[in-house]
Amino acid sequence: MAQASSFYITTPIFYVNDVPHIGHAYTEVAADVVARWHRQAGEDTWMLTGTDEHGQKILRTATANDVTPKEWADKLVAEAWKPLLETVDIANDDFIRTTDERHERNVQKFLQKLYDDGHIYTGEYEGYYCVGCEEYKQESELVPGAGEYEGQLVCAIHSKPVELLHEKNYFFRTSAFAERLLALYEERPDFVQPESARNEVLGWVRSGLSDLSISRSTFDWGVKVPWDESHVVYVWFDALLNYITAAGYGQDDAEFARRWPAQHLVGKDILRFHAVIWPAMLMAAGLEVPRGVFGHGWLLVGGEKMSKSKLTGIAPSDITDTFGSDAFRYYFLRAISFGHDGSFSWEDLSARYQAELANGFGNLASRVIAMVNRYFDGVVPQAGERSAADLEIAAIERRATDASWAAVNRTAIHEAIGAVWELVEALNGYITAEEPWALAKDPANRERLETVLATAYHGLGTLAVLLSPVLPKATAKLWSALGGAGTVQEQRIDLAYDWAVGERVGTLEALFPRIEATE
Repeated sequence: MAQASSFYITTPIFYVNDVPHIGHAYTEVAADVVARWHRQAGEDTWMLTGTDEHGQKILRTATANDVTPKEWADKLVAEAWKPLLETVDIANDDFIRTTDERHERNVQKFLQKLYDDGHIYTGEYEGYYCVGCEEYKQESELVPGAGEYEGQLVCAIHSKPVELLHEKNYFFRTSAFAERLLALYEERPDFVQPESARNEVLGWVRSGLSDLSISRSTFDWGVKVPWDESHVVYVWFDALLNYITAAGYGQDDAEFARRWPAQHLVGKDILRFHAVIWPAMLMAAGLEVPRGVFGHGWLLVGGEKMSKSKLTGIAPSDITDTFGSDAFRYYFLRAISFGHDGSFSWEDLSARYQAELANGFGNLASRVIAMVNRYFDGVVPQAGERSAADLEIAAIERRATDASWAAVNRTAIHEAIGAVWELVEALNGYITAEEPWALAKDPANRERLETVLATAYHGLGTLAVLLSPVLPKATAKLWSALGGAGTVQEQRIDLAYDWAVGERVGTLEALFPRIEATE
């Protein structure tokens, strides 16, 4: 099967049983930054996000709030999940809900094909079920309860008791695909990233796969099994299919061929579903497996994974209301090695905002624009004969461009930002060493002053292009002040060093204003 002509990237679709926290926003921003980078490199790029709205947990939450599950989902999507995208400045191309008719109809089409082709059978299942995870648990995944749950087995993730269920269900023959999955991981070592995630997936599959129970008959909030309407499709089986139903599966063959396969970004806690069960489902249906699955780490607060059920979640707006969306985007992707767990602290966020954004990048931008205005009445100076120091800045511009693009292609977002930040630091060092304010005092140094500020101005424009996926608001303001043509998002990021300079600069307000400490 031919590869898609586009770059298609997805976030998980998030469960609407409650409001989003910064862990959800972290995944959204990571996918958005990668999508923006590819889009700005001239690729036909498509980013999908959305919400998962079926399952027992939603039903129970809705019932507890005295509304129907659909009313509950509609309310949460409108009041919490879609506003999240605005809060952290996400430029997604589509938003899918598992209650969308385009999704439900084509889930049934996919399921019917697997049933017709013999990949689904009837069986009975008894096991420990965690409603929070919407997943049957092995005993190794349970721990003894404490406090009010003492004497009971609880889910290791949610710390709440599991339920012993006995159901007659339909099963997907996951075990039949173990060898093909192992061959996939062998042939495409980068299919699951990072390496720690790949090793975990290999361990799961080598230890033996159980067939997956893919229906429920004890409640009715879900997609009906097409050949047996007394069952609804298991919420995970339903949810994973969003990646293809949104891309045209079952209804628009040309769009599907254009988009699929996708690169999936997921939290490592849902890696097994995405790197094992999902490709097995696609193999069974005769479809291409994803481009890849990247399992990123958890955000830790006080050394513990954030959780809505444990009340350790932090709302993204708690951060953006003070620091702004650009700082949110920068901090989480710069401070944490993408793929590893990372600890959040207000102190670290505040320190990085001040040192790296306000003093490092923001102050650099303000100084350069101000000096062009002061010494050349806003007319962009032309470089004369260039010294080794000037040529080194040009070389770093090219190096930062190439290195950041290469890092994004490895989904090493923190490395991409780090590569760009070398240019921030080099430009700050260059201005300190060249002292344009001192050159300006002597007319004999006029030509040298022009070259220094032309070099700094050009480097600043390269920074605006390179940082636009991460800091879309600040770089748009900077681009306007630089007098660049069009918008900064229209500039080729893979050729960031080759941007066309403007004729005049404007004025620039502080990109990252000082934030006064409040008690």
